[in-house]
Amino acid sequence: MYIPKHFEEKDTTVLVEFMKEFNFAAIVSSAKKRYWATHLPFIVSQRGEKIILRAHMAKSNPQWASFKDGEEVLVIFQEPHVYISPSLYENKVSVPTWNYIAVHAYGVPKQLPSREERISLLEESFEVFESSFRKQWDTLPADYRDELLEGIVAFEIQVTSIEGKFKLSQNRTDGDRERIVQNLGDSDEKVKSDIARYMNKPPK
Repeated sequence: MYIPKHFEEKDTTVLVEFMKEFNFAAIVSSAKKRYWATHLPFIVSQRGEKIILRAHMAKSNPQWASFKDGEEVLVIFQEPHVYISPSLYENKVSVPTWNYIAVHAYGVPKQLPSREERISLLEESFEVFESSFRKQWDTLPADYRDELLEGIVAFEIQVTSIEGKFKLSQNRTDGDRERIVQNLGDSDEKVKSDIARYMNKPPK
């Protein structure tokens, strides 16, 4: 990912917080001279200093079969993005742009093949996305749950490298940034208010 220095984010805590908040990501791998990409919700966690991404996909999805021992995949986290009008700039000799945040995480996927590991991953997913569903899961017919478990492939990725691009008008004047934040913050659209929120975070 091309990242000019003024848009680069290296703070691991900031990157992990972003991935947890916007955890629906695309996993990209290559096989047989083509690329595979699947959009999945990821569980993002840390084990000591290691960042771990866990997810599952349908067994009928051919991408998991393209995972190779020792070969990295790319997981792209990207969510809030918004058009920035040059009308918000003091200098009218300006052009439109786009503010956005993207995190690229690289690592080698490891399959979690056992039934216990697949159950553990699903139950962890319930806790992250809808903890109240656990009770309903426990009441589902055993044969229905078995069919679901047999139809998925669970895996985890230990992140080996990570890149963060927070393009949030850092190259504009303070006045320009204030007008952009006010314009976006006044909107009822969540993507706009999300960008305004990130722009308002104090630099570290």
